[in-house]
Amino acid sequence: MSLTVRVPTQLRTLTGGAGEVEVEGASVGEALKALDAAHPGLGDRLFDEAGGLRRFVNVFLADEDVRFLDGLATPITAGQTLSIVPAVAGG
Repeated sequence: MSLTVRVPTQLRTLTGGAGEVEVEGASVGEALKALDAAHPGLGDRLFDEAGGLRRFVNVFLADEDVRFLDGLATPITAGQTLSIVPAVAGG
């Protein structure tokens, strides 16, 4: 399935400045791996050593946090949008 991935400003240096990238994948994990294959270095920012999403990276599929769905195994359908949102902390 083809979907659009919205890339946050902090990671756009890895996508050549693109804020949105089209990728293929049947699941969120496949789509993010395809994103890393097309734009090397993104995977290091998104995935931890065990292959899961880093704690400070939030991923939303159609406005739903994938951690509350099936995580990286969450299936996607054509035309959906995947948004990468870095966690923000401060006081």
